[in-house]
This record gives sequence, structure tokens and C-alpha cells, in this order.
Amino acid sequence: MTPFIYSQLLTDEYAAKILTAIMKVPRSAQQLSASYGIPIAACYRRIKLLERYGLIACKERRLSQQGKRINFYLSMVRNAYIFFEDGRLRVKLELISGVSREFQDESDDGSDQL
Repeated sequence: MTPFIYSQLLTDEYAAKILTAIMKVPRSAQQLSASYGIPIAACYRRIKLLERYGLIACKERRLSQQGKRINFYLSMVRNAYIFFEDGRLRVKLELISGVSREFQDESDDGSDQL
């Protein structure tokens, strides 16, 4: 995985709002959309991406009054760092599990992007 994807996710306005909102308390996409002014479709897209890359996880599923299952998400990230050192991009993630993950740009041409 390249650091470009993680740096884009961490600096995306909606993704950053989602990550900060669910640091301690799980929330649903509907709650995030209503509380932070994120269009619901964009909220679901960001949640899908954040979940795919291991930055958030579904921690709870509840039944709504209408009988639909609603997922509640929690951030898996404790700290995130983006570095630009000696012409290379590096991202370090410290997860709530205590594990640290690092991603470093190994390419010289900079063509590896989303």
C-alpha cells in the first residue's frame, strides 16, 4: 500500500471529520451526516474507504425502529503522521490496538497515486 492513499484519506475533509467524530464513541453514517454536514452518499463512500484501509471498523449493529440494521463505526487510529522527508512521502499510523504501521514511497517518479 502506498502512503499516497493514506495521506489523501487523512487529509480529506469528510474523512477527517468522520475519523475525529468516532475516536471514542461509535456513530452511524446517519449521525455523522446530520452532525457534521456531510452529504449521506459522501459519508457512505468515505466510510467504505476508511473501513477498506483499516482506519475504522464496525463495532456495533443495531436495529432501527423500522427494522433496518444500522452500523456504528469506531476509529482504529490513535495517531496519524504524514512526513515528507528527503523527497519521499511517509505515513505512520498508530492504531488503538497498539500496533504501528508505516508506509513509505519507494518510487522515484511520483506516479503512484489514487
